[in-house]
Amino acid sequence: MIFLDAAATTPVRREVLDAMWPHLTGGFGNPSSHHTLGESAAAALAGARSAVAAVLGCRQGEVVFTSGGTEADNLAVKGIALARQAASPQLDRVVISAVEHPAVEESARYLERFHGFTVDVVPVDATGRVTPEALAAVLHPETALVSIMYANNEVGTVQPIPALAELAHARGVPFHTDAVQAAGWLPLDTSSLGVDAMSISGHKLGAPKGCGALFVRSRVRLEPVIHGGGQERGRRSGTENVAGAVGLATALTLAQDRQPEQQARVETLRDRFIGAVLAGVPQAILTGHPSERLPSVASFCFPGTSGESVLLELERRGVVCSSGSACAAGSDAPSPVLTAMGISAEVAQTAVRFSFDASVTQEDLAAAAAAVRAAVGSVKNLGAGQRP
Repeated sequence: MIFLDAAATTPVRREVLDAMWPHLTGGFGNPSSHHTLGESAAAALAGARSAVAAVLGCRQGEVVFTSGGTEADNLAVKGIALARQAASPQLDRVVISAVEHPAVEESARYLERFHGFTVDVVPVDATGRVTPEALAAVLHPETALVSIMYANNEVGTVQPIPALAELAHARGVPFHTDAVQAAGWLPLDTSSLGVDAMSISGHKLGAPKGCGALFVRSRVRLEPVIHGGGQERGRRSGTENVAGAVGLATALTLAQDRQPEQQARVETLRDRFIGAVLAGVPQAILTGHPSERLPSVASFCFPGTSGESVLLELERRGVVCSSGSACAAGSDAPSPVLTAMGISAEVAQTAVRFSFDASVTQEDLAAAAAAVRAAVGSVKNLGAGQRP
């Protein structure tokens, strides 16, 4: 099997399992407990926080451990917007892009439904990018927060985050970015990016599902969305997942230590794969930005086919991929990301996404490109045979 659905999840790395194992067995203490087991757990948690902060270029106290990227997005969007509204009631607007992950979009819509916010959606161009001009057009004096993802989970387009964050700050607005897909592939230094909050998730990096983190700059007020015992400095209550935090920190450190070399290698393989698919399937349409895209994502539409049928044919040939975001699994609707980019609903339903982890090889992608050519040809021939 050739697994090309790493944007959905990745296998847990052996180094991560080894780092987590002591905290799943003998070191099982609650980090809030005032005894030896608890103090040992608290020390492990502090070590994980320090490691994550080192990668993000921030203070340890600016790292909040969460259950994953979705919770981190919810905490950032709801928490920052509600805190700013509480301090200044006139701040009742949030800005998101038209291609956000549902965790950001639905958090904004929650604010709209239950807290009277207006959601301003900034459009993207045909490559899926937000331009500074487009963002400027939707900013208002009442804007409480801007949230625009670093890299898109469906088409891989990378946003010009430093320029967008600078524009928001010029208007006095804090800026959050969902970096779940970017982590491990792109620089994450929060000062260089200019962001006030950033979400990451462990299972996209070789850590288990159920662990993530939110960076939130110390000067930014944050209203918690989970209430209880006041863990994580009162920003996210609940007994901390110590083993998960250690796993996330280990995976993030490993990925970022090797990020430049892995980025260059996988970019080269990705571009060869894109070229092979476009040569083998002349009607294929590459989606997303042609160059400003994740090294790990190649996404296409195959007009005249069904994306789901192509997926089934590919799996029959040993290639596992997806039709888009795993968070939209089971939906018959065309991808909102693709339609926001101006792709028709009919063509959007032929989309297939290929996403790689750092272990992908040239042989894997050459075999996958051949399988794509055969699968699309098989689906098109089957469709032609069913016409009256």
